[in-house]
Amino acid sequence: MTLSRLNSYKKQIPVYNDCAQVFFGKEVTMSKKIVDIKSEFENAAREEWQTLFEEYASDERSGVKNLILSYQKKQLAYEKELLRLETMLAFEKKYGDEYECICGIDEAGRGPLAGPVVAGAVVLPKNCKILYLNDSKKLSAKRRDELFDEIREKAISYGIGMSSPAQIDSINILQATYEAMRLAIEDLEVVPDLLLNDAVTIPQVPIKQIGIIKGDAKSLSIAAASVMAKVSRDRLMVQYAEMYPEYGFEGHKGYGSAAHIEAIKKYGPCPIHRLTFIKNFM
Repeated sequence: MTLSRLNSYKKQIPVYNDCAQVFFGKEVTMSKKIVDIKSEFENAAREEWQTLFEEYASDERSGVKNLILSYQKKQLAYEKELLRLETMLAFEKKYGDEYECICGIDEAGRGPLAGPVVAGAVVLPKNCKILYLNDSKKLSAKRRDELFDEIREKAISYGIGMSSPAQIDSINILQATYEAMRLAIEDLEVVPDLLLNDAVTIPQVPIKQIGIIKGDAKSLSIAAASVMAKVSRDRLMVQYAEMYPEYGFEGHKGYGSAAHIEAIKKYGPCPIHRLTFIKNFM
């Protein structure tokens, strides 16, 4: 094709606005910008993602394909999380027909050298699902804080109980833990008819109890109690750090880190230390 003939042919192609192009007489609607499609996904409810997957499935641009793939992975992770939560409701569903008010019980702080042992008691609505709720030890501090607020919002009732360092020294950590659990139950606004406990049976509690080994990873109610106890205790230790700054409680939360042990050796115990736990360091 000569140059003059090509130029002549180009003149026959009509000029369109920015919304469309014509190639050899065929009109092709221009695709949406990727940034606009991304915005659609960001603003869509999860239930609307499938519609967007189908709408843009034929878009061959790598940016769109990668965007769809990323949201499909999110959807898969979400469905996997729902299945995990379903397994964590197994005990609640097993006993749900027989017992009306099921309460999860767990503690935080049995091992530290300082601070109280704290127990949580949580009654959740039946079939309650709280995404990413798990054993508090498996969660980041940020995630625990987020879940703490969500549990408070969704729980039928929750209670917190604690035993002081002096009480731990007086009656031993196991008995002090039991006492904290009893106080957490008393702090509830409802009276449970079944307790799901993390491994233990609490003495002097006239309520049916079921101890579940590693219950904070197997029962959603116990996991919720674990988070409530852990966050409550951690926040208290941060307050103690302001009173006794030389020990660094805001970081190790009273556990036996090297820095904590060194501080005990240097400054001696403070009023929240468990003397029966630190006698080898003085």
